[in-house]
Amino acid sequence: MQPRFELTAGLVFSREIPGELGPELAHAVEEANTVHFRKGVPRDAPPDDVGRITAHAIEGPVLSLTIESGGYTRAHDALFRFRKQVAGLLGRHRIGLREIEIRGFRVELLGEIPEGLRLPSLPFIRSAEIVPGRVSLDLAMTAADLENRVPDRLVRLVEEKAEAAAYGGKTEHWELLYESPKREPRFREDPTAEMVRRGWIKHALSRGQWIHGTQSTRLFRAFEGLVLEEIVAPLGFEEMVFPKLVPWEVWAKSGHAKGVYPEIYYVSTPKTRDPEYWEEVADYFKVTGEVPVDLIREKVDGPIGGLCYAQCPSFWPFIGGTTLANDCLPARIFDRSGTSHRYESGGIHGIERVDEFHRIEILWIGTPEQTIETADLLHERYRHLFDEVLELEWRSARVTPWFMAQEGMIGGEGASERIGTTDYEARLPYSDSWLEFQNVSVNGDKYPKGFNVKVQSGGDLWSGCSGIGLERWTAAFLAQKGFDLDDWPAEVRRRFGDAHEIFRFV
Repeated sequence: MQPRFELTAGLVFSREIPGELGPELAHAVEEANTVHFRKGVPRDAPPDDVGRITAHAIEGPVLSLTIESGGYTRAHDALFRFRKQVAGLLGRHRIGLREIEIRGFRVELLGEIPEGLRLPSLPFIRSAEIVPGRVSLDLAMTAADLENRVPDRLVRLVEEKAEAAAYGGKTEHWELLYESPKREPRFREDPTAEMVRRGWIKHALSRGQWIHGTQSTRLFRAFEGLVLEEIVAPLGFEEMVFPKLVPWEVWAKSGHAKGVYPEIYYVSTPKTRDPEYWEEVADYFKVTGEVPVDLIREKVDGPIGGLCYAQCPSFWPFIGGTTLANDCLPARIFDRSGTSHRYESGGIHGIERVDEFHRIEILWIGTPEQTIETADLLHERYRHLFDEVLELEWRSARVTPWFMAQEGMIGGEGASERIGTTDYEARLPYSDSWLEFQNVSVNGDKYPKGFNVKVQSGGDLWSGCSGIGLERWTAAFLAQKGFDLDDWPAEVRRRFGDAHEIFRFV
């Protein structure tokens, strides 16, 4: 989309501008248009694409300006270049610049407008309009907003929304890589319903949350043991513990702050620990037996962030702002220390799509070559595990995560062609559908750049991650193998042991 800007502003000076300075100001405008605004602009750039002052007038102590531009020396950048120029000119006449008034600012984005484009609703957008071939924005801006480059980020936001709307209708971001041999399923029912019937799991009191009994937990631990012995140990991953409360600063640097808001569980803190401050809350519950949520809402700050949404961002402050020695790469680590939480917006189903889930997060850092090599080794280990140990019917596909597409990380040459995610999907016989139960992502330099991590050699630093969701593995496995242990692969049966029940209800 091609941007066009029209800005009207007033440069307010300390006293009236004498009329006899008109010719000097006209010369300054001409010099700005032909020299100052052309700096850094390609020689072959069309004149209409370069910032230019199209009108100016002296109004007492105010020099009013109309500035138009395309993408080069955008109108707001031209304003501040001219401010410096004219402040020096009038300063020689003992006339000082006091402030800048932004009277009007209109932005148009020209190009193909995808169907379904939703424009942002923000305080500094007075009005917005979409017509064929054009998006028009009427903005309420201050000089500080312009200096903070709010218009540029707003234009980029609209472009990203247009790219997302166009991207959402495409299918080429899913490419089949491998499909395992067909296997005859031993079970054709919904495994979650059967787990409930057998007393393996029970709904907890929060949304999308389960209490896992001993049998379900044994299966979790069997899969976890396989991961540790078949993947973690052979490839040299070392265990760490990542925080599960994530402050805004982490999500800002990881990029999740661009769109995580509908899916996170927010965390707020008390304004004080003073018992007297909270006494009325406790008294209300003692009398009514109900927790006064509205009253509590008044007494907390925040939110300061949210519960863990994806495990890997919480690791990065550990090395943020540092330079890694060459000989410590590739660095391979993993975390299995707690739950992750994701508000599924009505899409919860069974144990495979929940708000609270258990996951082992595998993370690695290295040069582009080392990062790709680690991903390839993981693919080999997963294929061995799913084909020969778990004996699943599954497939893998290369997908393009939207956060990578919108940041221009997809479609490069050489090593950059490997940036992206491989999803692993297991067949669900009871619904004749596929469940994504595993992934491997090569994230390029997204996280090292976001957290300012460098390498001693001065070369590129990349990272990758792979999330192992125990609920998803359990759902995929039971959907195909069922609940008769004699139908299970020998290694899983050995690790699981027997299905001894602790609780008996009368």
